[in-house]
Amino acid sequence: MKKRINVAILGAAGVLGQRFIERLENHPTFEMVALADVMVGKRYEDATKWRLGNRIPSKVKDMKIVAGDSFSKNEIDVVFSALPGGIAGKIELDLAKKGFFIISKASDHRMEEDVPLIIPEVNAEHLSLIEEQRKKRGWDGAIVTDPNCSTTIMAVSLKPLWDNFGIERVAVSTMQSISGAGYPGVQSLDIFENVIPYIAGEEEKMIIETKKLFGDAKRPADLRVSASCSRVGTIDGHLEVVFVETSKKADPDEARKAFEQLKGLDYPSAPKEPIIVRDELDRPQTRLDRDAGDGMSVVLGRIRKDEALGLTYVVLGHNTIRGGAGGAILVGELCHGKGYI
Repeated sequence: MKKRINVAILGAAGVLGQRFIERLENHPTFEMVALADVMVGKRYEDATKWRLGNRIPSKVKDMKIVAGDSFSKNEIDVVFSALPGGIAGKIELDLAKKGFFIISKASDHRMEEDVPLIIPEVNAEHLSLIEEQRKKRGWDGAIVTDPNCSTTIMAVSLKPLWDNFGIERVAVSTMQSISGAGYPGVQSLDIFENVIPYIAGEEEKMIIETKKLFGDAKRPADLRVSASCSRVGTIDGHLEVVFVETSKKADPDEARKAFEQLKGLDYPSAPKEPIIVRDELDRPQTRLDRDAGDGMSVVLGRIRKDEALGLTYVVLGHNTIRGGAGGAILVGELCHGKGYI
């Protein structure tokens, strides 16, 4: 019988923390043993309002909220961090110094040279940075990060083009759901009947994270990326229009074949089809396609020639699953599969 891996969740009461709980409830390898947030000592059910569509999982209802600095190395193997950027940094650093293996959704450590920024289907080889990180920092713990949600969705779609044709330039325009702003998110009077053509820090993250993902482990890719990010009135699901200049010419049919050939990984959270290509002229659509592959596939369509850069398409992904908790759990599965956990 395989050993269960005991995990803790930082920021367990928030919406992203709830996504972690939802995805880990029946996980075959990871066992939730600790939930950390500010309401220390309260039963989880009393400490939070469950905001997902299903019922709060019975196994966490009576668990007591604990402080993140009270974790025991004898009881916990992995810490998943759902903390907001700006709050996560020091907490994660302190835990790593104590020997904990941290997998973080926060932005605080993503761009540090010795911290892996991982999408398993895109750059699993960057996990080699863990050894360098441990040697350089003199700790047994580790910090591994998962990219921003909008970056994740685009990067999965770019991977086949990068491998088959090379990429010189990328431009992207996003239409991002309100759940990407966390809870309570965008005020209703700001988003109803409206599109907000600015999300603080989002465009910068898409640019620098994409370059790190497609570089080697120590150097960002020589890749030009332009991003324009907007908030729209959908609840979940980020829709992105991507324009690509490839190094080797790729027509839409060749690109489609490459997209369809991206293989799924053999891990519990990995979708069989990382990219699902739709032929309909009006797909993907947010409400119809965001849950594809249990929320872990990205759905791609409208592949066509572009007069300016050569190729364009539309891609959709679930921001709090593929771009959130599900993606981070898949990173954890990869780390376990590669022997780091």
